[in-house]
Amino acid sequence: MFAVTVCTSGVAHAAEIRYAESPLIAERVAAGLLPPVAERLPRHPVIVRPLTRVGDYGGTARVFEYDRHIFVNTENPLTVDTDISTLLPNLARRWQWNADKTWLTLELRAGLRWSDGHPLTADDFLFYHYDLMRNKEYTPVPPPPWGETEVVRIDDLTIQYQFPEPYPLFENLLAQYGYYYVPKHFYRRFHPDYVDPEKLQEQIRSMGYISWLNFVAASQGGSAMGGPYPPTMRSHYRIRRTPTLMTLERNPYYHKVDTEGRQLPYIDRVESEVSDNVEVVTAKASTGQKDFAGYTLNTQDFPLFKLGEQTSGIRVLVWNRIHGSDVIIRPNYNSRDQRLRELYWDFRFRRAMSISLNREEMNQIIYFGRGTPRQFTVIPTSAYFEPEFATSHAEYDPATANQLLDVMGLADIDGDGLREYADGEPLIITIEFVEVETPRAITLELVTEYWRSIGIDARVRLLENALHNQRSRAGTMAMSVWHGDRSTDLLFPAHPVWYVPIHINWEGSKWNDWVRWYQSEGRLGSRPPAEIAQLHTWWDEMRATPSLERRIFLGKRILRSTAENLWSIGTVGLAPQPVVINERLKNVPDVGWWGWDTRWSLPYNPSSWFFEGGRAR
Repeated sequence: MFAVTVCTSGVAHAAEIRYAESPLIAERVAAGLLPPVAERLPRHPVIVRPLTRVGDYGGTARVFEYDRHIFVNTENPLTVDTDISTLLPNLARRWQWNADKTWLTLELRAGLRWSDGHPLTADDFLFYHYDLMRNKEYTPVPPPPWGETEVVRIDDLTIQYQFPEPYPLFENLLAQYGYYYVPKHFYRRFHPDYVDPEKLQEQIRSMGYISWLNFVAASQGGSAMGGPYPPTMRSHYRIRRTPTLMTLERNPYYHKVDTEGRQLPYIDRVESEVSDNVEVVTAKASTGQKDFAGYTLNTQDFPLFKLGEQTSGIRVLVWNRIHGSDVIIRPNYNSRDQRLRELYWDFRFRRAMSISLNREEMNQIIYFGRGTPRQFTVIPTSAYFEPEFATSHAEYDPATANQLLDVMGLADIDGDGLREYADGEPLIITIEFVEVETPRAITLELVTEYWRSIGIDARVRLLENALHNQRSRAGTMAMSVWHGDRSTDLLFPAHPVWYVPIHINWEGSKWNDWVRWYQSEGRLGSRPPAEIAQLHTWWDEMRATPSLERRIFLGKRILRSTAENLWSIGTVGLAPQPVVINERLKNVPDVGWWGWDTRWSLPYNPSSWFFEGGRAR
């Protein structure tokens, strides 16, 4: 029935290997608190080949909150290999499409268990789909194609996704997004379809939440304080949460072992500190106060981290960001300011804004020359990449930029060195941003300097996360920036949100009204121009065609449109990312891809990282 896909990390039957476990868990087994390891593992566990050697058990890893998701990564039905394109089995042992790729059948590994010992079954996938995604209160408008998709329970271990049209790229989402299941046995206790609504509301309020919706969202996001905490399939599960610290402990039912049959993870506990202060994170990482740090570390701090290597017992690794551009500049084509809308839609303006950027200088100042000046497009290893996509309108030519603006009638009327509209009204562009993941503040400092040199009064406004998210979804920012992820063959073809107006999120607004038009089939938002409607047409065919060759052809058309029209403006991409680790932390690769496409560490098996000699705190 199924096409077997063999994981390069290996899959073995329980009878072929002798299992072992952490001394911490062995003590609990001896005390009768847990069953033996062979009974806790699935029938066919995932076998991970450690990078350098099998590890030593023990220790507590100290990380920051953002890095917790890297150190204790997600466990999806499928996963991805280090080439960022080959899909591998994980929770699902096998998967198979029907001929036209409208039905996908998943077979779960037999014997998988949540961290509380409860079996993982098809019911957990159905609960997510029908009780959350199709619940009108929890998800008022399911994103396409979920509203029309059916999930069928074949048996305890087999699920079939039935789509209204071919959806071949769903397997990419199963490997990267993957959170299409939740522990039904836990969440049914907090769902009005399973509990008397009045009693549920009383219970929820006693826990400090407004409604069951708030609790489920907080529980899923990891912000719930004081429990109850949901069980997980990850390597570690939450045991405590305070406003400043989350503590996680090894999952005794984790489904992976090393090549000697020793159950992973090697590390017993993870302490995750909550800190939004980038300076504090940088200081603690550089002085060895954390065992792994990377998410908020800046490239320009490499010298500081290298100094810490000599005095603080740390190692500084250089990974490569997977971003097509570290900072992409996005005009709001649906801005409420009509004059800005008209200005942005004029290609001469977009080109002037692009060719006035001295990308090579930016690369030297921000990245020590280690990045790549380029427009925003997919990374060079992608099957969708063409070299001209990265170089289109990326030359440094401020003289031509000035000429373009002159021809548009944007002149310095009052003699202050800055251009006004033809009627003398000031032309001011505010760029709003949040400082996270990539060096946006210093990038925008240079961008606004370049733009002022051609007479454009551009100003920056730093926002905190919540306000940025709110203004992004509302589409009220005149111009926004984000980092250009979704640039690999894993995510670009499956979710090209930077290239086609198909999704509204917290990452910055560019064309929200056109997204609403597309999602509502013309009932909401505003009709997009022909050039944008063409992007929708290409995307509709691209996501549905079973032919890889046809998908690549259509994907290149979308990328060419972005390159030629500059729907977004790129700066410097493929940049180095500092990753600072304790010198005793092993099996972490010296070089890797860094970014959302790979969930930072997904291909690198963080459950196999360990402290040399083990360590107790």
